[in-house]
Amino acid sequence: MMDAFPGIEGFLLDLNGVFYVGDRLIDGAVETIKAFKTQNIPCRYLTNTTTQSIETFHRRLLNLGLPIEKSDIISAPYAAVLHLRQMDDPKCYLLLSDDAQQDFREFRQSDTEPDAIVIGDIGDRWDYNLMNDVFGKIVRGAELVALHKGRYWQGERGLQLDIGAFVTGLEYASGKTATVIGKPSLSFFKLALSDLGLSPYKVALIGDDINADVGGAQNAGIMGVLVKTGKYRPELAERVPVSPDRILNSIADLPALLS
Repeated sequence: MMDAFPGIEGFLLDLNGVFYVGDRLIDGAVETIKAFKTQNIPCRYLTNTTTQSIETFHRRLLNLGLPIEKSDIISAPYAAVLHLRQMDDPKCYLLLSDDAQQDFREFRQSDTEPDAIVIGDIGDRWDYNLMNDVFGKIVRGAELVALHKGRYWQGERGLQLDIGAFVTGLEYASGKTATVIGKPSLSFFKLALSDLGLSPYKVALIGDDINADVGGAQNAGIMGVLVKTGKYRPELAERVPVSPDRILNSIADLPALLS
């Protein structure tokens, strides 16, 4: 289909750091989305964003000027809902923003003896008392469900600590392993592939995180393409045992490679 991507029939695309950073579009973002639509190339947009419900997140993308269909977005909260549905009517303790909690309205909630603790981005609400409270719930048998385990993310102020630090601390203290839902979880990529309707060897992923995006995709048998925007830092990329299948300066390089 594409000489630059032999054998590739569809794409998985990270959003933050690839198409935008904060409220700023990355050059070529809109043109790339239009190129996928014009050429009828199957694609899905992946996000570990957990501060917003899927409705709010989709509106934000549209307000940024990104013509993405809501049905083409695969989010970590959506994958978590699918995971919780497999449990026997679980009582949940939601460490999520008020807006993100809207995606979990179908589940019962408990602040005292939950069956599952769902952790997403809650900003400055993290403190020792909260960590200790969650630790106690895990010790008493609650499953720890992390919407992702990111190390850091790219914001307007630069790289910022992500929730992976808190999840790892809770795992260390409790001796239990969290169920990680979003990238780089293998189940997350399988969900995206199933929704795309393609085999992994026919799909390429494009992202700015060499671990969660590129490494996670490669572990699922997907071609991993790294872009040098967003959270990409050459000194950080050199420290990890992941070799991208291909490197692009930015998403702006992609339309010319699709024809």
